[in-house]
Amino acid sequence: MIEDLWYKNTVIYSLDVETFMDANGDGIGDFEGLMRRLDYLDSIGVDTIWLAPFYPSPNRDNGYDISDYFGVDSRHGSNGDFVEFIRQANERGIKVIIDLVVNHTSDRHLWFQEARADESAPHRGWYIWSKKRPPAWNKGMVFPGVQNATWTRDPQAKSYYYHRFYKFQPDLNMDNPAVRTEVRRVMGYWLQLGVAGFRVDAVPFVIETPHAGKKSVQHFEYLEEFRKFLQWRCGDAILLGEANVMPNENKKYFGPEGDGIHMMFNFYVNQHLFYALASEDIEPLADALSATRALPPTAQWAQFLRNHDELDLGRLTKTQRDKVFEKFGPEPRMQLYERGIRRRLAPMLGNRPQLELAYSLLFALPGTPVLRYGDEIGMGDDLSLKERDAVRTPMPWSNDPQAGFTTCARPIRPVLHKGPFGYEAVNVAAQRRDPDSFLNWMAGMIRLRKECPEIGWGEWTRVKTGAPGVLGLRYDWRGNGLVVLHNFCAQPKEVRVQLKEERGAILTNLRANDESRAGEDGQHRIALEAYGYRWYRVGRLDHLLGRRKA
Repeated sequence: MIEDLWYKNTVIYSLDVETFMDANGDGIGDFEGLMRRLDYLDSIGVDTIWLAPFYPSPNRDNGYDISDYFGVDSRHGSNGDFVEFIRQANERGIKVIIDLVVNHTSDRHLWFQEARADESAPHRGWYIWSKKRPPAWNKGMVFPGVQNATWTRDPQAKSYYYHRFYKFQPDLNMDNPAVRTEVRRVMGYWLQLGVAGFRVDAVPFVIETPHAGKKSVQHFEYLEEFRKFLQWRCGDAILLGEANVMPNENKKYFGPEGDGIHMMFNFYVNQHLFYALASEDIEPLADALSATRALPPTAQWAQFLRNHDELDLGRLTKTQRDKVFEKFGPEPRMQLYERGIRRRLAPMLGNRPQLELAYSLLFALPGTPVLRYGDEIGMGDDLSLKERDAVRTPMPWSNDPQAGFTTCARPIRPVLHKGPFGYEAVNVAAQRRDPDSFLNWMAGMIRLRKECPEIGWGEWTRVKTGAPGVLGLRYDWRGNGLVVLHNFCAQPKEVRVQLKEERGAILTNLRANDESRAGEDGQHRIALEAYGYRWYRVGRLDHLLGRRKA
Protein backbone atom coordinates (compact mmCIF):
# COMPACT_ATOMS: atom_id res chain seq x y z
CA MET A 1 0.00 0.00 0.00
CA ILE A 2 1.15 3.58 -0.67
CA GLU A 3 1.77 5.55 2.48
CA ASP A 4 -0.48 8.49 3.28
CA LEU A 5 1.76 10.98 5.08
CA TRP A 6 -1.10 12.47 7.12
CA TYR A 7 1.23 12.93 10.10
CA LYS A 8 3.10 15.71 8.28
CA ASN A 9 0.35 18.26 8.97
CA THR A 10 -1.51 17.09 12.06
CA VAL A 11 -1.67 18.33 15.66
CA ILE A 12 -1.17 15.60 18.28
CA TYR A 13 -2.80 15.85 21.70
CA SER A 14 -1.37 13.62 24.43
CA LEU A 15 -3.64 12.48 27.26
CA ASP A 16 -4.03 9.81 29.90
CA VAL A 17 -7.51 8.29 30.11
CA GLU A 18 -6.96 7.93 33.86
CA THR A 19 -6.80 11.68 34.49
CA PHE A 20 -8.84 13.16 31.64
CA MET A 21 -12.54 12.69 32.47
CA ASP A 22 -14.41 10.36 34.82
CA ALA A 23 -17.96 9.49 33.74
CA ASN A 24 -18.98 6.85 36.31
CA GLY A 25 -17.94 8.73 39.44
CA ASP A 26 -15.34 6.32 40.79
CA GLY A 27 -12.58 8.93 40.69
CA ILE A 28 -10.73 7.38 37.73
CA GLY A 29 -10.95 8.59 34.16
CA ASP A 30 -12.57 6.27 31.65
CA PHE A 31 -13.36 5.92 27.95
CA GLU A 32 -16.95 7.00 28.49
CA GLY A 33 -15.69 10.27 29.94
CA LEU A 34 -13.18 10.71 27.12
CA MET A 35 -15.95 10.23 24.55
CA ARG A 36 -17.91 13.04 26.21
CA ARG A 37 -14.93 15.36 25.61
CA LEU A 38 -14.30 14.52 21.95
CA ASP A 39 -16.35 17.50 20.78
CA TYR A 40 -14.16 19.74 22.91
CA LEU A 41 -10.97 18.36 21.35
CA ASP A 42 -12.50 18.68 17.89
CA SER A 43 -13.50 22.29 18.58
CA ILE A 44 -9.94 23.39 19.37
CA GLY A 45 -8.58 21.73 16.23
CA VAL A 46 -7.00 18.54 17.56
CA ASP A 47 -7.00 15.82 14.90
CA THR A 48 -4.77 13.16 16.47
CA ILE A 49 -5.02 11.81 20.03
CA TRP A 50 -2.14 9.94 21.64
CA LEU A 51 -3.29 7.76 24.54
CA ALA A 52 -1.04 6.81 27.44
CA PRO A 53 -1.24 3.11 28.45
CA PHE A 54 -4.77 2.01 29.34
CA TYR A 55 -4.08 -1.72 29.49
CA PRO A 56 -4.62 -3.94 32.56
CA SER A 57 -1.86 -3.05 35.00
CA PRO A 58 -0.97 -3.03 38.70
CA ASN A 59 -0.46 0.68 37.97
CA ARG A 60 2.78 1.08 39.89
CA ASP A 61 4.27 3.19 37.04
CA ASN A 62 1.32 5.11 35.61
CA GLY A 63 0.22 2.08 33.60
CA TYR A 64 3.60 1.44 31.98
CA ASP A 65 3.83 -1.82 33.96
CA ILE A 66 1.52 -3.83 31.71
CA SER A 67 0.06 -7.18 32.72
CA ASP A 68 -2.02 -7.82 29.55
CA TYR A 69 -1.40 -6.28 26.11
CA PHE A 70 -4.75 -7.36 24.69
CA GLY A 71 -7.19 -5.64 26.97
CA VAL A 72 -8.48 -2.47 28.59
CA ASP A 73 -8.05 -1.98 32.32
CA SER A 74 -11.49 -2.43 33.86
CA ARG A 75 -11.07 0.89 35.67
CA HIS A 76 -11.26 2.61 32.27
CA GLY A 77 -14.00 0.49 30.70
CA SER A 78 -14.01 -2.47 28.33
CA ASN A 79 -12.70 -3.36 24.91
CA GLY A 80 -16.15 -2.49 23.64
CA ASP A 81 -15.83 0.99 25.13
CA PHE A 82 -12.50 1.38 23.36
CA VAL A 83 -13.99 0.38 20.00
CA GLU A 84 -16.86 2.83 20.47
CA PHE A 85 -14.35 5.55 21.35
CA ILE A 86 -12.42 4.86 18.13
CA ARG A 87 -15.63 5.04 16.12
CA GLN A 88 -16.67 8.36 17.63
CA ALA A 89 -13.20 9.84 17.21
CA ASN A 90 -13.04 8.80 13.56
CA GLU A 91 -16.48 10.29 12.92
CA ARG A 92 -14.98 13.63 13.93
CA GLY A 93 -11.93 13.14 11.74
CA ILE A 94 -9.70 12.41 14.74
CA LYS A 95 -7.09 9.66 14.52
CA VAL A 96 -5.89 7.75 17.58
CA ILE A 97 -2.41 6.44 18.33
CA ILE A 98 -1.64 4.40 21.44
CA ASP A 99 1.42 3.56 23.52
CA LEU A 100 3.36 0.44 22.52
CA VAL A 101 5.31 -0.48 25.66
CA VAL A 102 7.33 -3.57 24.77
CA ASN A 103 10.70 -2.93 26.41
CA HIS A 104 9.33 -4.54 29.56
CA THR A 105 6.23 -6.02 31.18
CA SER A 106 4.90 -5.95 34.71
CA ASP A 107 6.39 -8.63 36.96
CA ARG A 108 2.77 -9.74 37.44
CA HIS A 109 2.34 -10.54 33.75
CA LEU A 110 1.57 -14.21 33.20
CA TRP A 111 4.62 -14.49 30.93
CA PHE A 112 6.95 -13.51 33.77
CA GLN A 113 5.09 -15.57 36.32
CA GLU A 114 5.58 -18.64 34.15
CA ALA A 115 9.19 -17.72 33.35
CA ARG A 116 10.22 -17.37 37.00
CA ALA A 117 8.56 -20.63 38.01
CA ASP A 118 10.45 -23.04 35.75
CA GLU A 119 13.72 -22.82 33.79
CA SER A 120 12.21 -25.00 31.07
CA ALA A 121 9.06 -22.90 30.74
CA PRO A 122 8.31 -21.59 27.22
CA HIS A 123 8.43 -18.00 28.43
CA ARG A 124 11.73 -18.30 30.30
CA GLY A 125 13.61 -17.10 27.24
CA TRP A 126 11.28 -14.14 26.85
CA TYR A 127 13.21 -12.36 29.60
CA ILE A 128 16.90 -11.78 30.34
CA TRP A 129 18.47 -13.86 33.10
CA SER A 130 21.80 -14.46 34.82
CA LYS A 131 22.60 -17.13 37.41
CA LYS A 132 25.24 -14.91 38.99
CA ARG A 133 24.99 -11.23 39.76
CA PRO A 134 26.53 -9.39 36.77
CA PRO A 135 29.42 -6.96 37.43
CA ALA A 136 27.33 -4.02 36.15
CA TRP A 137 24.29 -4.89 38.26
CA ASN A 138 23.93 -1.30 39.50
CA LYS A 139 24.79 0.57 36.29
CA GLY A 140 22.61 2.17 33.62
CA MET A 141 19.57 3.05 35.74
CA VAL A 142 16.98 5.24 34.02
CA PHE A 143 15.88 6.72 37.36
CA PRO A 144 19.07 7.52 39.33
CA GLY A 145 18.43 8.44 42.93
CA VAL A 146 15.21 6.39 42.92
CA GLN A 147 16.28 3.16 41.23
CA ASN A 148 19.14 1.16 42.80
CA ALA A 149 19.91 -1.56 40.27
CA THR A 150 19.31 -2.92 36.78
CA TRP A 151 19.77 -6.57 37.80
CA THR A 152 17.61 -7.96 40.61
CA ARG A 153 17.59 -11.46 42.05
CA ASP A 154 14.28 -13.27 41.94
CA PRO A 155 14.08 -15.79 44.82
CA GLN A 156 11.62 -18.00 42.96
CA ALA A 157 13.70 -18.18 39.78
CA LYS A 158 16.96 -18.27 41.75
CA SER A 159 18.43 -16.01 39.09
CA TYR A 160 18.92 -12.34 38.38
CA TYR A 161 16.67 -10.68 35.81
CA TYR A 162 17.41 -7.48 33.91
CA HIS A 163 15.27 -4.36 34.17
CA ARG A 164 16.27 -1.03 32.66
CA PHE A 165 13.48 0.65 34.61
CA TYR A 166 11.97 -0.24 38.01
CA LYS A 167 12.53 -3.73 39.42
CA PHE A 168 8.85 -4.58 38.94
CA GLN A 169 9.31 -4.09 35.17
CA PRO A 170 11.45 -6.98 33.85
CA ASP A 171 12.83 -6.39 30.34
CA LEU A 172 11.65 -8.53 27.45
CA ASN A 173 14.34 -10.30 25.41
CA MET A 174 13.77 -8.77 21.99
CA ASP A 175 16.50 -10.99 20.53
CA ASN A 176 14.07 -13.88 20.92
CA PRO A 177 12.09 -14.21 17.62
CA ALA A 178 9.05 -15.39 19.57
CA VAL A 179 8.97 -12.09 21.47
CA ARG A 180 9.06 -10.07 18.26
CA THR A 181 6.31 -12.25 16.82
CA GLU A 182 4.20 -11.48 19.88
CA VAL A 183 4.88 -7.76 19.48
CA ARG A 184 3.54 -7.99 15.95
CA ARG A 185 0.44 -9.75 17.27
CA VAL A 186 -0.10 -6.91 19.73
CA MET A 187 0.26 -4.33 16.96
CA GLY A 188 -2.05 -6.26 14.66
CA TYR A 189 -4.72 -6.60 17.34
CA TRP A 190 -4.99 -2.86 18.00
CA LEU A 191 -4.68 -1.98 14.32
CA GLN A 192 -7.68 -4.21 13.73
CA LEU A 193 -9.58 -2.21 16.35
CA GLY A 194 -8.87 0.99 14.45
CA VAL A 195 -5.78 2.72 15.86
CA ALA A 196 -3.72 4.85 13.46
CA GLY A 197 -0.36 3.90 14.91
CA PHE A 198 1.79 3.60 17.99
CA ARG A 199 3.98 5.78 20.13
CA VAL A 200 6.85 3.36 20.83
CA ASP A 201 8.12 3.71 24.38
CA ALA A 202 11.87 3.67 25.10
CA VAL A 203 12.96 2.76 21.56
CA PRO A 204 16.74 2.57 22.27
CA PHE A 205 16.09 -0.02 24.96
CA VAL A 206 13.61 -1.99 22.82
CA ILE A 207 16.29 -2.66 20.20
CA GLU A 208 19.09 -3.25 22.71
CA THR A 209 19.34 -6.56 24.55
CA PRO A 210 22.04 -6.62 27.20
CA HIS A 211 23.48 -9.92 28.36
CA ALA A 212 25.40 -10.45 31.57
CA GLY A 213 29.07 -9.69 31.05
CA LYS A 214 28.67 -8.88 27.35
CA LYS A 215 28.52 -5.60 25.45
CA SER A 216 25.04 -4.59 24.36
CA VAL A 217 24.26 -4.47 20.65
CA GLN A 218 21.48 -2.39 19.07
CA HIS A 219 19.40 -4.11 16.40
CA PHE A 220 17.93 -1.39 14.21
CA GLU A 221 16.64 -4.08 11.87
CA TYR A 222 13.93 -4.78 14.46
CA LEU A 223 12.46 -1.34 13.71
CA GLU A 224 12.42 -2.13 10.00
CA GLU A 225 10.74 -5.45 10.81
CA PHE A 226 7.97 -3.71 12.78
CA ARG A 227 7.59 -1.03 10.09
CA LYS A 228 7.12 -3.62 7.34
CA PHE A 229 4.45 -5.41 9.38
CA LEU A 230 2.70 -2.12 10.11
CA GLN A 231 2.59 -1.06 6.45
CA TRP A 232 1.40 -4.52 5.40
CA ARG A 233 -1.48 -4.48 7.87
CA CYS A 234 -2.41 -0.79 7.58
CA GLY A 235 -0.68 1.30 4.95
CA ASP A 236 -1.01 4.69 6.62
CA ALA A 237 -0.37 3.69 10.25
CA ILE A 238 2.70 5.19 11.92
CA LEU A 239 5.37 4.53 14.53
CA LEU A 240 6.25 7.53 16.69
CA GLY A 241 9.43 6.80 18.61
CA GLU A 242 10.64 8.00 21.99
CA ALA A 243 14.42 8.11 21.56
CA ASN A 244 16.47 10.75 23.35
CA VAL A 245 19.58 10.36 21.21
CA MET A 246 22.25 12.57 19.68
CA PRO A 247 21.74 13.94 16.14
CA ASN A 248 24.34 11.62 14.60
CA GLU A 249 22.24 8.64 15.67
CA ASN A 250 18.91 9.83 14.27
CA LYS A 251 19.24 8.28 10.82
CA LYS A 252 19.70 4.83 12.34
CA TYR A 253 16.22 5.08 13.87
CA PHE A 254 14.51 6.53 10.80
CA GLY A 255 16.32 3.99 8.62
CA PRO A 256 18.77 4.76 5.78
CA GLU A 257 15.95 4.58 3.24
CA GLY A 258 13.24 5.87 5.57
CA ASP A 259 12.26 2.29 6.39
CA GLY A 260 12.56 2.60 10.18
CA ILE A 261 10.15 4.49 12.42
CA HIS A 262 8.13 7.28 10.81
CA MET A 263 8.47 9.96 13.51
CA MET A 264 10.68 10.71 16.51
CA PHE A 265 10.38 13.20 19.33
CA ASN A 266 13.05 15.85 18.90
CA PHE A 267 14.53 15.84 22.41
CA TYR A 268 17.69 17.54 21.19
CA VAL A 269 15.87 20.63 19.94
CA ASN A 270 13.54 20.57 22.95
CA GLN A 271 16.40 20.87 25.43
CA HIS A 272 18.13 23.67 23.55
CA LEU A 273 14.79 25.46 23.20
CA PHE A 274 14.52 25.63 26.99
CA TYR A 275 18.07 26.93 27.20
CA ALA A 276 17.09 29.69 24.75
CA LEU A 277 14.02 30.54 26.86
CA ALA A 278 16.20 30.71 29.99
CA SER A 279 19.14 32.61 28.52
CA GLU A 280 17.86 34.59 25.47
CA ASP A 281 20.75 32.94 23.58
CA ILE A 282 19.26 31.39 20.43
CA GLU A 283 22.44 30.18 18.73
CA PRO A 284 22.54 26.73 20.39
CA LEU A 285 18.88 26.27 19.41
CA ALA A 286 19.63 27.26 15.81
CA ASP A 287 22.55 24.81 15.81
CA ALA A 288 20.27 22.07 17.19
CA LEU A 289 17.76 22.70 14.41
CA SER A 290 20.51 22.45 11.80
CA ALA A 291 21.90 19.29 13.40
CA THR A 292 18.52 17.57 13.11
CA ARG A 293 17.69 18.84 9.63
CA ALA A 294 18.48 15.91 7.31
CA LEU A 295 15.64 13.38 7.22
CA PRO A 296 14.37 10.78 4.73
CA PRO A 297 11.38 12.10 2.71
CA THR A 298 8.79 10.13 4.70
CA ALA A 299 10.32 10.89 8.12
CA GLN A 300 9.14 13.62 10.45
CA TRP A 301 10.08 15.19 13.76
CA ALA A 302 7.55 15.43 16.56
CA GLN A 303 8.21 18.74 18.33
CA PHE A 304 7.05 19.29 21.91
CA LEU A 305 7.52 21.50 24.94
CA ARG A 306 6.47 19.36 27.90
CA ASN A 307 5.31 15.77 28.17
CA HIS A 308 4.25 13.29 30.85
CA ASP A 309 7.82 12.84 32.13
CA GLU A 310 10.40 15.23 33.53
CA LEU A 311 11.96 17.91 31.30
CA ASP A 312 15.17 16.02 30.49
CA LEU A 313 18.19 18.35 30.17
CA GLY A 314 20.81 15.62 29.82
CA ARG A 315 21.97 16.72 26.34
CA LEU A 316 22.91 20.22 27.47
CA THR A 317 26.34 21.18 28.78
CA LYS A 318 26.61 21.54 32.54
CA THR A 319 26.72 25.33 32.18
CA GLN A 320 23.60 25.34 30.01
CA ARG A 321 21.79 22.90 32.28
CA ASP A 322 22.61 24.96 35.37
CA LYS A 323 21.20 28.04 33.62
CA VAL A 324 17.90 26.27 32.91
CA PHE A 325 17.75 24.94 36.49
CA GLU A 326 18.40 28.41 37.86
CA LYS A 327 15.66 29.97 35.74
CA PHE A 328 12.95 27.31 35.71
CA GLY A 329 13.70 24.83 38.52
CA PRO A 330 15.73 26.58 41.23
CA GLU A 331 14.41 24.50 44.14
CA PRO A 332 15.50 20.87 44.72
CA ARG A 333 11.84 19.77 44.86
CA MET A 334 11.42 21.01 41.28
CA GLN A 335 14.23 18.77 39.98
CA LEU A 336 14.32 15.04 39.30
CA TYR A 337 16.75 12.22 38.47
CA GLU A 338 19.76 14.57 38.54
CA ARG A 339 18.93 15.71 35.02
CA GLY A 340 15.45 17.20 34.75
CA ILE A 341 12.65 19.47 35.92
CA ARG A 342 9.28 18.10 37.00
CA ARG A 343 7.10 21.13 36.34
CA ARG A 344 4.54 22.09 33.74
CA LEU A 345 5.34 24.93 31.40
CA ALA A 346 2.93 27.60 32.65
CA PRO A 347 4.31 27.67 36.22
CA MET A 348 7.86 27.49 34.86
CA LEU A 349 7.53 30.53 32.61
CA GLY A 350 5.14 32.39 34.86
CA ASN A 351 3.86 34.98 32.38
CA ARG A 352 1.49 35.02 29.40
CA PRO A 353 3.83 36.73 26.87
CA GLN A 354 6.60 34.16 27.26
CA LEU A 355 4.06 31.33 27.32
CA GLU A 356 2.64 32.52 24.01
CA LEU A 357 6.15 32.83 22.58
CA ALA A 358 6.97 29.25 23.56
CA TYR A 359 3.85 27.74 22.01
CA SER A 360 4.03 29.92 18.91
CA LEU A 361 7.56 28.61 18.42
CA LEU A 362 6.38 25.04 18.98
CA PHE A 363 3.89 25.38 16.13
CA ALA A 364 6.56 27.03 13.96
CA LEU A 365 9.28 24.39 14.39
CA PRO A 366 9.99 22.00 11.51
CA GLY A 367 7.88 18.95 12.21
CA THR A 368 4.59 18.04 13.85
CA PRO A 369 3.51 19.72 17.13
CA VAL A 370 2.57 17.61 20.14
CA LEU A 371 0.51 19.14 22.97
CA ARG A 372 0.09 17.73 26.47
CA TYR A 373 -3.44 17.74 27.90
CA GLY A 374 -4.00 20.95 29.85
CA ASP A 375 -1.37 22.82 27.81
CA GLU A 376 -4.14 24.69 26.06
CA ILE A 377 -5.34 26.33 29.29
CA GLY A 378 -1.94 26.88 30.94
CA MET A 379 -2.47 24.12 33.48
CA GLY A 380 -0.30 23.98 36.61
CA ASP A 381 1.47 21.20 38.54
CA ASP A 382 1.46 19.71 42.03
CA LEU A 383 4.99 19.42 43.43
CA SER A 384 3.70 17.68 46.56
CA LEU A 385 3.22 14.51 44.48
CA LYS A 386 6.08 12.08 44.01
CA GLU A 387 8.43 12.08 41.03
CA ARG A 388 6.68 12.62 37.70
CA ASP A 389 3.17 12.53 39.16
CA ALA A 390 3.53 16.29 39.66
CA VAL A 391 2.55 16.83 36.00
CA ARG A 392 -0.06 14.05 35.85
CA THR A 393 -2.97 15.56 37.77
CA PRO A 394 -6.63 15.51 36.61
CA MET A 395 -7.81 17.85 33.86
CA PRO A 396 -9.66 20.88 35.29
CA TRP A 397 -12.91 21.21 33.35
CA SER A 398 -14.79 23.70 35.53
CA ASN A 399 -14.94 25.31 38.97
CA ASP A 400 -17.31 22.58 40.17
CA PRO A 401 -16.06 20.37 43.01
CA GLN A 402 -13.09 18.20 41.94
CA ALA A 403 -12.64 20.51 38.94
CA GLY A 404 -15.52 18.84 37.08
CA PHE A 405 -13.24 15.83 36.50
CA THR A 406 -15.25 13.53 38.78
CA THR A 407 -18.07 13.47 41.33
CA CYS A 408 -15.93 11.26 43.58
CA ALA A 409 -14.53 12.86 46.72
CA ARG A 410 -11.20 11.04 46.27
CA PRO A 411 -9.97 11.14 42.64
CA ILE A 412 -7.08 8.99 41.42
CA ARG A 413 -4.81 11.99 42.02
CA PRO A 414 -5.63 15.27 43.76
CA VAL A 415 -6.94 18.03 41.54
CA LEU A 416 -5.05 21.31 41.67
CA HIS A 417 -6.95 23.42 44.18
CA LYS A 418 -4.53 26.00 45.58
CA GLY A 419 -2.77 29.07 44.27
CA PRO A 420 -2.90 30.78 40.88
CA PHE A 421 -3.21 27.46 39.03
CA GLY A 422 -5.98 26.01 41.19
CA TYR A 423 -8.99 24.73 39.27
CA GLU A 424 -11.19 27.67 40.28
CA ALA A 425 -8.75 30.00 38.50
CA VAL A 426 -7.65 27.76 35.60
CA ASN A 427 -10.31 25.60 33.96
CA VAL A 428 -11.79 24.94 30.53
CA ALA A 429 -15.30 26.31 31.16
CA ALA A 430 -14.10 29.74 32.27
CA GLN A 431 -11.62 30.09 29.43
CA ARG A 432 -14.12 29.07 26.77
CA ARG A 433 -16.28 32.05 27.77
CA ASP A 434 -13.35 34.49 27.72
CA PRO A 435 -12.42 35.63 24.19
CA ASP A 436 -8.97 36.69 25.44
CA SER A 437 -8.23 33.43 27.27
CA PHE A 438 -5.19 31.28 26.62
CA LEU A 439 -7.49 28.50 25.43
CA ASN A 440 -8.96 30.64 22.67
CA TRP A 441 -5.50 31.92 21.74
CA MET A 442 -4.29 28.30 21.52
CA ALA A 443 -7.23 27.24 19.35
CA GLY A 444 -6.34 30.07 16.98
CA MET A 445 -2.71 28.92 16.84
CA ILE A 446 -3.73 25.33 16.15
CA ARG A 447 -5.89 26.56 13.28
CA LEU A 448 -3.03 28.73 11.98
CA ARG A 449 -0.54 25.85 12.10
CA LYS A 450 -2.86 23.61 10.10
CA GLU A 451 -3.27 26.38 7.53
CA CYS A 452 0.52 26.42 7.04
CA PRO A 453 1.41 23.00 5.60
CA GLU A 454 4.77 24.46 4.54
CA ILE A 455 6.00 23.72 8.07
CA GLY A 456 5.17 20.05 7.88
CA TRP A 457 6.10 19.51 4.26
CA GLY A 458 8.49 22.21 3.15
CA GLU A 459 12.18 23.00 3.35
CA TRP A 460 13.32 25.50 5.96
CA THR A 461 16.11 28.03 6.07
CA ARG A 462 17.24 30.37 8.79
CA VAL A 463 16.43 34.03 8.18
CA LYS A 464 18.95 36.62 9.33
CA THR A 465 17.22 39.13 11.59
CA GLY A 466 20.06 41.45 12.56
CA ALA A 467 18.85 41.27 16.16
CA PRO A 468 20.47 39.01 18.79
CA GLY A 469 17.88 36.83 20.50
CA VAL A 470 15.44 36.84 17.56
CA LEU A 471 15.08 33.58 15.65
CA GLY A 472 13.84 33.79 12.07
CA LEU A 473 12.77 30.76 10.04
CA ARG A 474 11.50 30.55 6.48
CA TYR A 475 9.60 27.66 4.90
CA ASP A 476 9.11 27.06 1.17
CA TRP A 477 6.79 24.48 -0.37
CA ARG A 478 5.05 24.33 -3.74
CA GLY A 479 5.74 27.97 -4.51
CA ASN A 480 4.50 29.22 -1.15
CA GLY A 481 6.70 30.94 1.41
CA LEU A 482 6.27 31.46 5.14
CA VAL A 483 8.42 33.54 7.52
CA VAL A 484 8.16 33.23 11.31
CA LEU A 485 9.98 35.47 13.79
CA HIS A 486 10.37 34.91 17.55
CA ASN A 487 11.94 37.31 20.02
CA PHE A 488 13.32 35.43 23.04
CA CYS A 489 14.30 38.64 24.79
CA ALA A 490 12.56 40.54 27.56
CA GLN A 491 13.21 43.75 25.59
CA PRO A 492 11.66 44.93 22.31
CA LYS A 493 13.73 44.39 19.18
CA GLU A 494 13.79 45.88 15.70
CA VAL A 495 14.31 43.19 13.11
CA ARG A 496 15.74 43.74 9.64
CA VAL A 497 14.89 40.97 7.23
CA GLN A 498 16.03 40.72 3.62
CA LEU A 499 14.38 38.03 1.54
CA LYS A 500 15.45 36.45 -1.73
CA GLU A 501 12.50 38.19 -3.44
CA GLU A 502 14.32 41.46 -2.66
CA ARG A 503 12.31 44.64 -3.37
CA GLY A 504 9.35 42.81 -4.81
CA ALA A 505 8.59 41.02 -1.57
CA ILE A 506 5.61 41.72 0.63
CA LEU A 507 4.99 40.06 3.98
CA THR A 508 1.37 39.59 4.99
CA ASN A 509 0.77 39.14 8.72
CA LEU A 510 -1.30 36.01 9.31
CA ARG A 511 -2.41 37.07 12.79
CA ALA A 512 -3.23 40.75 12.27
CA ASN A 513 -4.45 43.08 9.56
CA ASP A 514 -1.11 44.50 8.46
CA GLU A 515 1.73 43.83 6.06
CA SER A 516 5.40 44.71 5.58
CA ARG A 517 6.98 45.96 2.39
CA ALA A 518 10.68 46.12 1.78
CA GLY A 519 12.36 49.53 1.87
CA GLU A 520 14.66 50.95 -0.79
CA ASP A 521 17.50 48.85 0.61
CA GLY A 522 15.42 45.69 0.15
CA GLN A 523 15.00 45.18 3.88
CA HIS A 524 11.86 44.72 5.93
CA ARG A 525 11.98 46.60 9.22
CA ILE A 526 9.75 44.93 11.78
CA ALA A 527 9.29 45.94 15.41
CA LEU A 528 8.87 43.06 17.84
CA GLU A 529 7.71 43.63 21.40
CA ALA A 530 9.29 41.75 24.31
CA TYR A 531 8.71 38.02 23.67
CA GLY A 532 7.01 39.05 20.44
CA TYR A 533 6.36 36.76 17.47
CA ARG A 534 5.12 37.16 13.90
CA TRP A 535 3.82 34.80 11.23
CA TYR A 536 4.07 36.12 7.66
CA ARG A 537 3.02 34.79 4.27
CA VAL A 538 5.56 35.74 1.60
CA GLY A 539 4.24 37.31 -1.60
CA ARG A 540 5.51 39.43 -4.47
CA LEU A 541 4.15 42.91 -4.97
CA ASP A 542 4.11 42.62 -8.75
CA HIS A 543 2.05 39.42 -8.53
CA LEU A 544 -0.44 41.11 -6.22
CA LEU A 545 -0.75 44.12 -8.54
CA GLY A 546 -1.23 41.80 -11.50
CA ARG A 547 -4.08 40.03 -9.74
CA ARG A 548 -5.72 43.35 -8.87
CA LYS A 549 -5.58 44.49 -12.51
CA ALA A 550 -7.16 41.25 -13.63
